[in-house]
This record gives sequence, C-alpha cells and structure tokens, in this order.
Amino acid sequence: MAAICVFCASSRTLDQRWLDLAAATGAEIARRGHTLVSGGGCVGMMGALVNGARSAGGRTVGVIPQVLVDLEVADVASDELLVTDSMASRKIVMIEKSDAFLTLPGGLGTLDELFEVWTTATLALHHKPMVLVDTDGFYGPLLDWLRNLTDQTFLKPAGFDLLRLADTVPSALDVIESHLT
Repeated sequence: MAAICVFCASSRTLDQRWLDLAAATGAEIARRGHTLVSGGGCVGMMGALVNGARSAGGRTVGVIPQVLVDLEVADVASDELLVTDSMASRKIVMIEKSDAFLTLPGGLGTLDELFEVWTTATLALHHKPMVLVDTDGFYGPLLDWLRNLTDQTFLKPAGFDLLRLADTVPSALDVIESHLT
C-alpha cells in the first residue's frame, strides 16, 4: 500500500468539525491499508489525524523539525518519528517518504507544504498524485485566485491540473488510489 502524506492545521483553537475531519481522514487512510505521513505534531488537526489513524490500526510516520520537538509538540507515539534540522528539510523528507499528498483545510503552514509539493510537481521533480480536499468550499476563494493565475498565464493549465480536487476524504483517497495503480 501507499504512504500518504496529509497536510493540515496544527492550531489548538480550531472548531471541532475540523478536528473531526482530520480524525476521520486518518482512520480512512488506515482502513484502506495505507501508511500516514504527517508533519509529526500531536496538536490540532495534525494530532487528531494521527490519533484517527492509530485508532483504526494504521501505521504513522511523523516528520518534524527539532525546534518543534523542543516545544514538546512532537507525536512521540508515531511508529517512526523523523527529526529534521529545519522546516525546509522537513518538507524534503515528507516528499521523499510519500507516494501521494492529500491537503485538508489549514493555514499558512498547510499552504506552504501544498505549494512546495505542487511546485516541484510542475517542475517534474516528482509525479506523485496530489489532492486538495475542498470541504464546504473552504478553498473556493483560493481556487478562484489560482484559476485567475492560469487565465493570466502565470500558471499553465497543465500545471493547475496536476492538483486534483475532491470535496470529501473518501473521494480524495479514491483519486489517489486510481493514480497509484
């Protein structure tokens, strides 16, 4: 099975519905027999994600910079916890350890990870599937802006199309699985 990296928020002040979405995502990844690769945190959606995966018997791999370990937010219950020297090297390791990427709602860190993976895909540095889960239209304004980039020729349509969209986690995982076979 695949190693699926999930990008999501680590904020401790989120509405419960986002934590529930993350927990359900982790559980669904585990039920389908995949390994979850995460940012290695134990708080916010990231914590709910890994707990959801483990509650369904899944394997978890966390990738976290030392600075966050020092802040005691590391998911020390991970089956494998990889500690990097920086946020930049964390993204490199996450890309290397993953077969596919799924992005849930999140803030700047989540977008940073999404854009790193997407940019490297547009440069053909990897050919791994990427799916953005647009729950309740969360990413609608961003997608409109990105489509405008394409209209203005700052982003080629083929580059835009590398990022697949789904409105539910099961449909996102279906898309990933269809591109891994």
